[in-house]
Amino acid sequence: MLEVVKIGMLGLVGVLMALQFKSSKQEYTFYIGFGAALLIFYYVVRCLYSLASQLGVLQNYLVVGQGYLGTLLKIVGITYICEFSAGICKDAGFSSVAGQIEVLGKLTVMFAGLPILLAVIEQIQQFM
Repeated sequence: MLEVVKIGMLGLVGVLMALQFKSSKQEYTFYIGFGAALLIFYYVVRCLYSLASQLGVLQNYLVVGQGYLGTLLKIVGITYICEFSAGICKDAGFSSVAGQIEVLGKLTVMFAGLPILLAVIEQIQQFM
């Protein structure tokens, strides 16, 4: 919980610093925002590594469908990367590029989740 507060404060400090330069040095605003976003993204990646290790422990307990947790982790990673990239593009003023990244992320998540959907459909058919 304390780490979430630290990251939230980092984001707020980054935004407040960027606001100081908004009227005089526009390029500094982008650099400060980008730097704060990279620091927060680094923290997210660290959290994902610890989450992956915990999911590995959970996967040892699962008998059926051990590949599903890996697929789930890939989908979460795709979502974070696309959201992060789209946010940077929006901040830089390229909303159309951000929209395309979001569409790509949604399609990639859909295709990555198809094997899980097919497995669920197979399980349902076995019960009928």
